[in-house]
Amino acid sequence: MGRNSTPGEGTRPRVQQADQLGWDDSLYADGEAAGDGTGEGGEPGTGGGTVPGQRKGHKAGRDAGGPSRHAPRKGKRRVLRWIASVLSLLILATGAAGYAYYQHLNHNIKKEDLTLGDKKMTEHKANAAGQTPLNILIIGSDARDTAANQKLGGAKETFNSTPLADVQMLLHVSADRSNISVVSMPRDTMLKMPKCTDPKTGKVYEASTSLVMTNTSLGRGGPGCTVAAWYELTGITIDHFMMIDFAGVVSMADAVGGVPVCVDANVYSHTSKGAGSGLKLKEGTTSIKGKQALQWLRTRYGFEDNTDLGREEAQHQYLNSMVRELRKGTKLTDPGKLMDLAEAASNALTVDKALDPKGLYDLAGELKKVPSKRITMTTMPNVYGTGELKDRVLPKPGDAEQLFRMVRDDVALDGKASKPAATASPTPTDPSAPVDEIAVTVRNATADDSQGPASGRAGAVRDLLKDAGFVRAALDSSDITGSARTSVLYPSADLEGDAQAVAKALGIPMSLVKQSTDVSGISLAVGADWRDGGSYPAAKDDKTPESAKALNGDDEGACMHVNPDFTW
Repeated sequence: MGRNSTPGEGTRPRVQQADQLGWDDSLYADGEAAGDGTGEGGEPGTGGGTVPGQRKGHKAGRDAGGPSRHAPRKGKRRVLRWIASVLSLLILATGAAGYAYYQHLNHNIKKEDLTLGDKKMTEHKANAAGQTPLNILIIGSDARDTAANQKLGGAKETFNSTPLADVQMLLHVSADRSNISVVSMPRDTMLKMPKCTDPKTGKVYEASTSLVMTNTSLGRGGPGCTVAAWYELTGITIDHFMMIDFAGVVSMADAVGGVPVCVDANVYSHTSKGAGSGLKLKEGTTSIKGKQALQWLRTRYGFEDNTDLGREEAQHQYLNSMVRELRKGTKLTDPGKLMDLAEAASNALTVDKALDPKGLYDLAGELKKVPSKRITMTTMPNVYGTGELKDRVLPKPGDAEQLFRMVRDDVALDGKASKPAATASPTPTDPSAPVDEIAVTVRNATADDSQGPASGRAGAVRDLLKDAGFVRAALDSSDITGSARTSVLYPSADLEGDAQAVAKALGIPMSLVKQSTDVSGISLAVGADWRDGGSYPAAKDDKTPESAKALNGDDEGACMHVNPDFTW
């Protein structure tokens, strides 16, 4: 199904107003917010047509007066900070600075808790070679909590207000370090928030009972709640996060220099038909930097269907092109300039407490091994909602879970690798006991946001286990919390073999067998992915959904489609 359609609706209605989409145009453009209509207001959970995630008191054109080419500190350039958070990993991989320098950088970096949720993330399942994947959540904050950030843009009424996680990108490095996958989640994605506790104030934010915008997660205690929200939705274990704000990273994009981008027609993102960025390029490939690069990154009116989904594609294209330029060795070869960039990035970064200098140094070395042709950029498959959620983004049924599953199972998104070793079944540290001696509890976790639990499902699966000889299988009705995925959890290594035997008997992939301190014995949660039938349903082919809009890092032929209303 195309990105412009939703199930049963045909062609998706064209959206002209950024306010209706919930996107914060001040993140990108001086003139872009002008003419966006009625402005924004309201707090999470309130009525009045305002969706959580829109800043209270936000005014159209709050950053009017656009930046001069000679005044790079204006706020409209801050879209580059989130790109810098990804690039910083790759820039560090050049190895120009030594380990001792990273120790110095560590003192600059702010640190917070990895997760603030009440659910402990399961541990990675190592492949046969003992390797595990690495997942880093990159968060772009719109915080205006310092003088430096305030100088970079935003109306005064937004100063010191609750920050929003306006950019969220998951960087997945495969267990064998052969490939990298990136999954972006649109900031107006609607989902339920997990329970989070602010580590600084002790305030408890209860789990939401209704759908709210994903960018509000940052205001529920910090980046650790954004991590918890991702884990709740995707089931992907996140090892680290890197959050970046407005200040200190502007110079990184300018230092990279020209980056080639392509448009399939002359484009002029003018303001007469919407909040244009001012970008004006001829058809074909152009090397852009400075003001033009900023215009490219903030262009919504002019690409695809004039929404932020098209803008994400443009950002992916720019980022991949920038990585290729860095890999050519023609950029940032001056160690002094590189150290200046690293200094600026470290002053702007907030990371989890486990990300120390050695970890950064080792990570840089691992990332350096991955060629650009094995880097894949994607956007979470999505559809527009209906009714009150008409112009809001929801995960696309089937396709979104397919993409999340591939990342969970460490399947390369570029289609160039078969199912990886991470999904293999290494020999457990303790062999399985006879099946008639294995105790296992089964609970019904088949409920999801759209439907209640499948009646009698736990009993049916328990009977399947008993038929397979697991006579000690029993029902567990103590927790009826729904789960998108079926899982087999075990508390300690001595029960790993028994847990694998349970999974094998029912055809459950070993990637869903994980150690967890949340259980005291072997626990089988029958998830929403197994609401009926006998053995666990076979996984779909390991193919990245077309709706994910995958862009390969080596694709120099990528070219943005220009909206016909913005040609010249």
